[in-house]
Order: sequence, then C-alpha cells, then structure tokens
Amino acid sequence: QEQIVESGGGLAQSGGSLRLSCASSGFRLENYIVGWYRQAPGKGREEISCIRGDTVTYYADEIKGRFTTSRSGTRQTVTLQMNDLKPDDTGVYYCGAISSGWGDCGEVMDYWGQGTQVTVST
Repeated sequence: QEQIVESGGGLAQSGGSLRLSCASSGFRLENYIVGWYRQAPGKGREEISCIRGDTVTYYADEIKGRFTTSRSGTRQTVTLQMNDLKPDDTGVYYCGAISSGWGDCGEVMDYWGQGTQVTVST
C-alpha cells in the first residue's frame, strides 16, 4: 500500500523545539516534491513549506527563520525542524507529496499523511 506517514508531533513549550518526519511506504519519496501543511484550530489547511529535490522552494512568512525543511541523505524522509515554537504554531501538521514528473509545490498532492498534532503552550 502506497502511503506517507508523519511522526514527531507532540506538546512543546513556547520557545521549544520539535522535529517532524515524513516518510513514504510503497514508493520512493525521492521522486516526489514534498510539502508541509498546517491546519490551525478553526482554520483551513495552508502550505507552510515545500521542498523540490534537495531545494526548499517555499517557507511561509510566519515560519521563516524558525523552521527548516530538509531531505535525508537517503532522500526517503523529509523533516521539518521547528525551533522557537510559538502558541500560534499549534495545529495539525500534514505532509503531502506530488510526483516531480507532473506536479509542483502548491498543487493538489498525490499523497497525504494522516497528520500529526503539535501543541505549543505558553
């Protein structure tokens, strides 16, 4: 079964850090553009970062300088390192993947993970 799975969410204090991972099963993530999305309570899902190959092409303004997206050496995992967390970062985080053969950042993803909850307390 082809799927992607996020991991690493949880509870952090304001100013703390969390690291999220996105891994594929049944297909090779290295051939896919991967986007990180966030759905804050009561809001829609929005793209916050995107990586094409090994190049991060997008960070939302509200996370610039605090979050870092990267792809592992094997290129089968994409991570989102979140530092200096703020309560406004609370939400469900999703990774999505679209084939680099036909898609790009910001488009409808071929695959979605199940989401992982991040809660930042004051």
